[in-house]
Amino acid sequence: MKRISVLFAGIIMISGVMAQEMMTPELLWKLGKVSALGITKDGKSIVYKVQNYDMDANKGFTKEFIIPVEGGDAVEIVNGASLISDRLVSPNGSHRIATKEVKMDKVYGKDYYPELDKSDVMVYDDLMYRHWDTWEDGKFSHIFLYKGNEAEGIDIMKGEPYNCPQTPFGGEEDYTWSPDSKTIVYTAKKVSGKAYATSTNTDLYAYDVASKTTTNLTQGMMGYDTHPLFSSTGAIAWLSMKRDGYEADKNDIIVKEGAIQQNLTNNWDGTVESFIWKMDGSGVYFNAAVDGTVQLFEVDYPGKSRKAPVVKQITKGEFDITGIVGFSGNKLIVSRTDMNHASELYSVSLADGILSQITHVNDEEYAKLKLSKIERRYVKTSDNKQMLVWVIYPPNFDATKKYPTLLYCQGGPQSALSQFYSFRWNFQVMAAQGYIIVAPNRRGMPGHGVEWNEAISKDYGGQPMRDYLSAIDAVAKETYVDKERIGAVGASFGGYSIFYLAGNHEKRFKSFIAHDGIFDMKSMYGTTEELFFVNWDNGGAYWETENKEAMKSYTDFNPINYVNNWDTPIMIIQGGKDYRVPDGQALEAFQAAQLKGLKSRLLYFPNENHWVLQAQNGLVWQREFFRWLKETL
Repeated sequence: MKRISVLFAGIIMISGVMAQEMMTPELLWKLGKVSALGITKDGKSIVYKVQNYDMDANKGFTKEFIIPVEGGDAVEIVNGASLISDRLVSPNGSHRIATKEVKMDKVYGKDYYPELDKSDVMVYDDLMYRHWDTWEDGKFSHIFLYKGNEAEGIDIMKGEPYNCPQTPFGGEEDYTWSPDSKTIVYTAKKVSGKAYATSTNTDLYAYDVASKTTTNLTQGMMGYDTHPLFSSTGAIAWLSMKRDGYEADKNDIIVKEGAIQQNLTNNWDGTVESFIWKMDGSGVYFNAAVDGTVQLFEVDYPGKSRKAPVVKQITKGEFDITGIVGFSGNKLIVSRTDMNHASELYSVSLADGILSQITHVNDEEYAKLKLSKIERRYVKTSDNKQMLVWVIYPPNFDATKKYPTLLYCQGGPQSALSQFYSFRWNFQVMAAQGYIIVAPNRRGMPGHGVEWNEAISKDYGGQPMRDYLSAIDAVAKETYVDKERIGAVGASFGGYSIFYLAGNHEKRFKSFIAHDGIFDMKSMYGTTEELFFVNWDNGGAYWETENKEAMKSYTDFNPINYVNNWDTPIMIIQGGKDYRVPDGQALEAFQAAQLKGLKSRLLYFPNENHWVLQAQNGLVWQREFFRWLKETL
């Protein structure tokens, strides 16, 4: 009996040790990335895939599974797509659609001079010669319509040098069938060159299968019109932004039925991420940022009665509803994350908003870990507003000790700083290495009203920077913050923020890390691809000397103008195939830091874009991130 007790005690001790493990970059990359493929045709099960990474092979591999909606054991399968409805097949089964590339424009030397087939020169006469991470090659993605099993389809965009899906991030959500199988509705931006580079005006186009004619459904609607989706009763809804050139405008749900068109979210003070129709067509479920999280909402569709739609929040809690999969009875299947957990699939009771976890792909790994404490704070800003600040503490946090602290600067610039779970900017990993993370919902973020969301445009170096400093100053008053070991890190707009703060921080920070950030607003304007972005946020071009808003962006808010004040170690990270914030920004900044004699490091990924996507590169990123902090903080 004594022997058994000793053995039992040993098991308890081992279990206790396992529960005290900390998240590391290596463990992070062992987690499975869960994404739903759909709900089975009988509505009883979910088909999903899990991506894991083979670090030695430097690539991901994917397996498919099926699991009952009510939970239970997952079963590995093949060809999961055959178990769910194929949205590319018309509802009556007579036709199907697919996309493929069509060569339309001459670009390469060999296009002009076939006999010089070994030349690699490219010839451009207009803008948009490259986009995101790809050079324009003269090919465009078109929708093809096939009848039955025929091999040759009809190019419904024949002769048009435009794309569907939209580049670089569009997918199957860019096109859809009508319930009667008579119409295909798709999203396209039917302009090119300079007009494409300076406009966000995508439209919805309806292709009539019988007459082979196309109609613009959103003529005169000048912003983004995307994500067309029909209800079961034949009304069409889509996401719409009002203003041309403003890529982060309020995203509303528009519904058109016959001649009547309504904005379901016009009077709601937020911006929609994605949506799905109710089964009976009486309303819409959508997800959207709210107060530092992403939650599920519903809005009724009054139909032709023209009654004012009512928006209602369904879920509440410290988590993000990151995607909406579909229905199973009176439940909605969604994906969910929080700062301590990667995405898993859940069901939501539509009656009371209660979530029930369905998949448990990463439970075993998380069971070994001591998780971080996530704290919601509200800090008074310099203009007397209340700002949400997430504070993430190391596991086993002890308030009697002092900890190095990182100000996290979010990108976007109008991206929600919510309960997201990143495989690069991962707060759980940062905290587990012994750092306190301070993550402010500064001006420019959705989830705090449209006015707060829009306040960053044309004010990059103004109130958003003061918001950062308000946040770090407030938290730094705590006795457990080591005031001699405070750093600041960020990517994209966060990278811009680091470059700007490096010249305007008044000795607050001891170390900086900037990833893919804007260093010189002028050269950024001269080399970025989507000019509508810098036109809107900067207020115009750098040569518009009479434009006061633009001149402030290129002078007062331009990080390069404050390099003389740089006095702090800085690591600069850059992707070579980032054409949104091209690599010259990082190279200029690194050169300045080196010539000023500052401890500085350049981490250059020649084959990565604005993100780091390859497994081994991702792990190097993490290791270098913490090596730099260990050396400088």
